[in-house]
Amino acid sequence: MPTLVSVPTLTQAEETVLSGVPDEYRHYFNGRTPVPFTKRHWEFSGTSVSIPLARAFLDTCAAGRDSDFRYVFSLLGTELATNAIRHSRSGEEGQTFVLRVTRSGNGLTLVCRDNGCPVRAEPGDAEEGGQLSPAPLEGEHLTAESGRGLALVDSFATTWGDNGHPSIRKVWFHLAFDLTGSSWPAA
Repeated sequence: MPTLVSVPTLTQAEETVLSGVPDEYRHYFNGRTPVPFTKRHWEFSGTSVSIPLARAFLDTCAAGRDSDFRYVFSLLGTELATNAIRHSRSGEEGQTFVLRVTRSGNGLTLVCRDNGCPVRAEPGDAEEGGQLSPAPLEGEHLTAESGRGLALVDSFATTWGDNGHPSIRKVWFHLAFDLTGSSWPAA
């Protein structure tokens, strides 16, 4: 199994994103083992500048776990956050998305709630409801710069799904602390 370094903490340039976070919530983003929690959530701006903050939030939620778990959890959560911005109304001006993490005895579950299908859906966007499905990771998809997010979630999460609702989409995954059900150790 590959040994990975921790997901990077906020850089000085990214620290400006943290400037909008009230002092009493900054511990949500510091990368250190969190105060024990059952649920934690944050509403993020629907802009790409919020992705480093989302990554810091996810990494902090997974802090205290081994580096592989922490990396995979942050990777998959960042994919869902990026999809919310790129493929839903959450990416439109003034819109937001929410990440909610729930800790159980065997792992973490992340729910990403976005604002649903854009008015003009693009290929790859969820149309008129229905469940999301990943593009197959084969051929040119293996080297593509985008379009592999749900395939990563499908492969590396213990389990995942979505609510199939077009106006308020909730995509979730569960990652077991021991990575049970994940193909990550084989990757």
